[in-house]
Amino acid sequence: MSKSIKKYLLITFAISWLLMIAGSLMYLKGNEVVYKIALVLVMYVPLFAILLAKIPVSQVKWKLKIKGHWKYLFMSLWAPGILSTLGALLFFLIFRNAFDPQYTTLKKLLGSAGMKQLNASHMSMEMYLLITILQSMLYLPFMNMMAAIGEEAGWRGVLYPALKSAYGTAKGRLFGGLIWGIWHFPIMIIAGYEYGKTYLGAPVLGPLVFCLFTISFGILLDYVYEKTDCIWFPALMHGALNAFTLFSYMVKPSYAQMSILGPGQIGLIGMIPFLITAFLIMKRSGDSL
Repeated sequence: MSKSIKKYLLITFAISWLLMIAGSLMYLKGNEVVYKIALVLVMYVPLFAILLAKIPVSQVKWKLKIKGHWKYLFMSLWAPGILSTLGALLFFLIFRNAFDPQYTTLKKLLGSAGMKQLNASHMSMEMYLLITILQSMLYLPFMNMMAAIGEEAGWRGVLYPALKSAYGTAKGRLFGGLIWGIWHFPIMIIAGYEYGKTYLGAPVLGPLVFCLFTISFGILLDYVYEKTDCIWFPALMHGALNAFTLFSYMVKPSYAQMSILGPGQIGLIGMIPFLITAFLIMKRSGDSL
């Protein structure tokens, strides 16, 4: 690994972890606004770290290339939602009593104001869920893409190519996904990001399982970047994933400790379609450790 990449990682982690720790501590004090602002800022740190490490920004392939890449556009837009849905279905197939037909958690998330608006429009929860799913697969990924580009430029645009050059494609993707996962550790351990703080195996198991997901999803993101030579495609796919979190709010409150398993895509069961897809990509590419 080159000195510039080591410097890049040092800068990225130092700034990011400082923001994560500060934001998480504010979250514990009840200040969710500062916490959310910190999370948004953190997403851009990998991009700005490129400049601070004096790595040429031109190394990232910024030019938008739609012609000839339509299938990768739709893959970026829809694959996260489809794979997440398959994972959730598998979870609910195994834990059939986990599904909450009363949508207790979702109603709590909407709050009294949201529920009043929903009732005033005479919209059922099922219709609301359908609309939310359509939004998550049509335009929300494009909105989320503008935040995800900060991470993608740094991780897939700079780090992954450097790691693949140094260690080979398979090991490079493995190390890249592991680093990406470890990067999230402070907010996961302190604030309960992704799994909460009461899941089975907390607080150790969550970060480890999350690394398994970042490795698998990182392979998908890197695959799309390789095929398109355009960083906006993995940014769109990353944005699509962040838009598709609905299933995590569809379990009974009594099953909250099961978040380490699913139905969200970061659960051990929920991520199975992602793991299979990543494995098929590596196998098709002829990559081996």
